Amino acid sequence: MAQSILIVDDAAFMRMMIKDILTKNGFNVVGEAQDGAQAVEKYKELTPDLVTMDITMPEMDGITALKEIQKENPSAKIIMCSAMGQQAMVIDAIQAGAKDFIVKPFQADRVIEAIQKALS
Repeated sequence: MAQSILIVDDAAFMRMMIKDILTKNGFNVVGEAQDGAQAVEKYKELTPDLVTMDITMPEMDGITALKEIQKENPSAKIIMCSAMGQQAMVIDAIQAGAKDFIVKPFQADRVIEAIQKALS
């Protein structure tokens, strides 16, 4: 069975880019969210195998959402997505329990590598 993935990003274009990379590589995108609060709700509803989470979003940022999801499921697999220059936030995210991070603009092979590593 294909691994189920929830994509979280406030930019529809970025969600579309990741979804395209994932579906072309045999992953099942089960949902999308545009902010952290929505991500937490969708996670509870869909219980995906993995979440790709943008760091900077309105309402609730990615690191707060990561912590909320981990309260729900301590073994949740979450990969953070960041723009260049967000190293400090990436470090916070990894310390908070993120499995890995990918940098925008996305390189398809790096996205797949991070996801396969997190799921194995």
